Amino acid sequence: MSANASAAELLATVERSPQAVAVHDRAAWVDLFAPDGRVEDPVGSRPHIGRAAIERFYDTFIGPNDIVFHVDHDVVLGAGVYRDLTLDTTMSTGVTLRVPMHLRYDLTQVGGEWKIGRLYAHWELPVMVAQLLGAGGRGLGAAVKLAPQLLGNQGVGGALGFARGFRRVGAAGKRAATGLLEAAGRGDVAGVRAVLSPRAVVEWPVGSDVGHAEFVKRVRGLEVGKTIAAGRFVTVSVRTPTERGIAELEVDGRRVVALRGFVAEDRTVH
Repeated sequence: MSANASAAELLATVERSPQAVAVHDRAAWVDLFAPDGRVEDPVGSRPHIGRAAIERFYDTFIGPNDIVFHVDHDVVLGAGVYRDLTLDTTMSTGVTLRVPMHLRYDLTQVGGEWKIGRLYAHWELPVMVAQLLGAGGRGLGAAVKLAPQLLGNQGVGGALGFARGFRRVGAAGKRAATGLLEAAGRGDVAGVRAVLSPRAVVEWPVGSDVGHAEFVKRVRGLEVGKTIAAGRFVTVSVRTPTERGIAELEVDGRRVVALRGFVAEDRTVH
């Protein structure tokens, strides 16, 4: 199978997710996952593992709503797809939330078919809640309806697990991540080293370990775009003179302990 055919198959598998969501096809959506599939949505919350848990996730967060995916860019690397997008979620009361997001799909083959092994949804729960509460009566009504759905489908433990999504690296973590990338973009190796922890993992692209100087050389001219803090991770839409994709940084305090570039050739560059 050619590399291009493989990439096309992976993208086709991923694209079946918004297709199933659009027509509220619960079975088709859940069937996209491997038997031991894992959904972490948002990253930092308690994961949903296995078919039954993923069905309950669907019933709580997808089924009652109308969801539209606005995809800006996809990166396919190995057996994974990283999607840069915005999600419009219209809840039962009519309020629509617009959520910037990075979706990471780690795919695996099961019985000769591509399935989603892991789904990591990077988005900011506090931002979504602020939108909901700022939407007036319809937003408040949606929040009131969501609470019993959450408790009924997920139980108290699941509701508390979802609330873990509020714990993020926050503004300081974002500044550390974007500061590192901006330093790299202007060729400042010392600035990069000042933010990296002593044993930090740097892969650019993911799977390719590089030293600090080589990393800076590869990303000279990098531009920082959409930035999301979820759990202990910061994800950043990035562009270099030749590549485009998403940088995934794991942050501990104000230091970056891992940096992975999910980037590929930018075909819009001529």
